[in-house]
Amino acid sequence: MADLTQIKRDDNLHGDRSTPPTKPEKPSAPEADVPDDEPAPQRGAGPARWFWQGKLPDAFWKTATLFSLVVNLTLVIALAILALMVFQIKQAIAQPLLGGLHTSFVQMDAAHIVSDIHVADTIHVNDTIHVNDTLPVVFNLPLSTNTTVTLTRDIPIHNTTVYLNGLPIPTDIVLPAGTPLNINLNLVVPVSKTIPVVLDVPIALNVPVNLDVPVDIPLNQTQLHAPFTSLANLIGPYDSLLAATPSSWSDLLGLK
Repeated sequence: MADLTQIKRDDNLHGDRSTPPTKPEKPSAPEADVPDDEPAPQRGAGPARWFWQGKLPDAFWKTATLFSLVVNLTLVIALAILALMVFQIKQAIAQPLLGGLHTSFVQMDAAHIVSDIHVADTIHVNDTIHVNDTLPVVFNLPLSTNTTVTLTRDIPIHNTTVYLNGLPIPTDIVLPAGTPLNINLNLVVPVSKTIPVVLDVPIALNVPVNLDVPVDIPLNQTQLHAPFTSLANLIGPYDSLLAATPSSWSDLLGLK
């Protein structure tokens, strides 16, 4: 037994001649210290591994960056669509609306209310008419009447004939004052006179009224002139500004 043990030791010292010696392995790189409480990263996790690597700040900034990119891309697409539609919006909505409002307010301020107002009513008049005037009176007065005239003085009558006992006797006579004479008047008296008239005439009347009254009222001479002018001046600058903006891509690029 001792001899066999000695032989094995000699083989271990000198080695087996038939088996080539193996090359020594290179020392492997030292492994990084991994905390016991942190799980080792797993391969094949996909986007979840890109977002979350066990570090909360990195995951937050990556999420915020992706969200910002999505929002900016959405805004860029929306602005591009709006830029394509801006001229159609101006021509179809903005310009007709502002221009129509401005023109309408200017025309309304220059308009007239033209109509016929039918009036059918009864006017009750209860008043006193004061008259202070002169009234000319010019006319011919026919006069035919019997009257008695009394002489106010002695009236001589020359070359008259007096019948005395049936015989005509020419003589001169005198009619004394106070002698009454019965005469027949038949004549036309011209009258031309101005008569002063001063009187108060009370009146109480019911006057029926049935007529059509034509009306033509210019609005710029009424209380509507101020609000119409204010509205037109308010919208006018925006209408002018909108009219000065280009209406197509060719106007914008100066191709016309």
